[in-house]
Amino acid sequence: MSKKKIVFTVIGVVLGILVLSQCFTVVPAGHTGVAVTLGSVSDNVLQEGLHFKIPFVQSVVQMNNRTQKITTDGTASSKDLQVISYSVAVNYKVNNKASSNLYQSVGNNYENVVIAPAIQESIKAVTARFTAEDLIIRRQEVGDQIKDNLSEKITPYGLDVEVFNIVDFDFSEEFNKAVEAKQTAQQQALKAEQDLSRIKVEAEQKIEQARAEAESIKLIQETLSKSPGYIEYVKWNKWDGKLPNVMGGDSGLILDVTGEAGQIGGTQAE
Repeated sequence: MSKKKIVFTVIGVVLGILVLSQCFTVVPAGHTGVAVTLGSVSDNVLQEGLHFKIPFVQSVVQMNNRTQKITTDGTASSKDLQVISYSVAVNYKVNNKASSNLYQSVGNNYENVVIAPAIQESIKAVTARFTAEDLIIRRQEVGDQIKDNLSEKITPYGLDVEVFNIVDFDFSEEFNKAVEAKQTAQQQALKAEQDLSRIKVEAEQKIEQARAEAESIKLIQETLSKSPGYIEYVKWNKWDGKLPNVMGGDSGLILDVTGEAGQIGGTQAE
């Protein structure tokens, strides 16, 4: 075989391999393929795997259908005209069946063209319904409404909102001071209310105690009036059965009942 034939053979093999390589495409996991033939987008969406395509005429654009995340910051206004600085995070994905329409109408830059502006518009629309204080207290409700509003805007493009998170809501320094002062006032009012309740309870306890003592005294008086010997009865009931160690008489003599004589004014009794 001449050198010329060898060269042509090699060129033919290379061209054949090149053409063959252009006849197939692989759509990776988590993606769909959009076939474009001479600039015309096909309505058919290619699923994961190996696919045939017309070489040099047809190309396949890969569309990411996995869950993706976008974070964005910005400012908005509340119902009472407080300026809010926000930071939010959104998890979304491209619907498999809508890949072709999304690419045809928007292209691959859908995050900047559709999603980011829709997030900003949804946040501004919803925060305008709430006062600044409500945005803090009803944060979950606010987040749900923003998510619903965002879904209405981007779902027609084939984009699904999976999770919407308010990372941060920040307000002006003046508003933060006003909120702090209000919380302090509420805490002081609560403490005053608790102190008042405690004083009332203590007063009621003292009244009940005095009433009980008065009832006790009244009962004792009634008992004494009816039974003069009641005091002696009480004394005998409370006696422990032991006699005193010393006893004294009218003569000034102290008698030690244990057997030893006591002393009177420093002199021993005889």
